[in-house]
Amino acid sequence: MFVLSGYEYLLGFLLAASSVPFLALSASKLLRPASRGAERRTTYESGMEPIGGAWIQFNIRYYMFALVFVIFDVETVFLYPWAVAFNQLGVLAFIEALIFIAILVIALVYAWRKGALEWS
Repeated sequence: MFVLSGYEYLLGFLLAASSVPFLALSASKLLRPASRGAERRTTYESGMEPIGGAWIQFNIRYYMFALVFVIFDVETVFLYPWAVAFNQLGVLAFIEALIFIAILVIALVYAWRKGALEWS
């Protein structure tokens, strides 16, 4: 007897969903080409011959710029549903959104003062 009645479909779904990556990796291992030549171990650069080593050090500004971009991209993701349901949410949700935007503006000012937005 199943203790949590009604959850057997969820258990079946979880088992099926967790087996998909295993089956995909197993199928790709069986179907892949067997050659392991020197050409396969080279670095791929859009069909061109590799220039230099693959282990080069990048400037930290690239990562900082990308991090600032991701922060404001996530802001858009959070504010879009709020804007769609603005009429039903009321004044409290508006104040919460203003607090959220204020926190992001403070983060932008901090990144600006630290020079994370300068590309030189």
